Amino acid sequence: MLLDWVTVILLIVIGLILIIVELVFIPGTTLIGILGFVLAGIGIWIGYAALGTSVGHLILGLSVLVAGLAFFYSFRSDAWSRFALKETIDSRVNEDYQHNLQVGETGVTISALRPQGTALFNDEHHEVQTNGEFVDPNTTVRIIKLSQHKIIVEAVS
Repeated sequence: MLLDWVTVILLIVIGLILIIVELVFIPGTTLIGILGFVLAGIGIWIGYAALGTSVGHLILGLSVLVAGLAFFYSFRSDAWSRFALKETIDSRVNEDYQHNLQVGETGVTISALRPQGTALFNDEHHEVQTNGEFVDPNTTVRIIKLSQHKIIVEAVS
C-alpha cells in the first residue's frame, strides 16, 4: 500500500516537473512534455487501479489543483524572469566603418562575388555586393550605388 502511494506521488511529481521544464526551457512540443503528460497520467491511472476510485478521484483533483497552482504561481510571481535574456543588441555591423569611395570608382575583385565578396579600391579591401550577378575574382568592377554601409558594384565590360 505504501509502495503504491510512493509510486503514484513520484510519477505525478516527475511528470509535472517535466511539463514545467517543457513550458519554460524547451520551445515547442517535444518528447519531454509528452513524457511528462504520460508519467502524470500513469501516476493517476495507478492511483485509480491500486488505491480505488474514490482515492483516484482525490489524486486526480489534487494533481490538477497542484499543477494549476504551480503554473499560476510560477508565471505570476515572475519566477522565470531570471532565465530570460534581458539584454538587447542595438549596434550594427561596420557602424564605425567609414569609406571614402564615390559612385563610379573602379576596383578589382579579390574574391568571387556570389553576390557578396571583397574588392580592392584605392589599395583598401572593401566588402561589396552586386545586384545578384556572380562576378569572378580579378575582375574589374565599378561602384554603382553607395547606401549606408553597402557598396553595390557591377562588372565593367
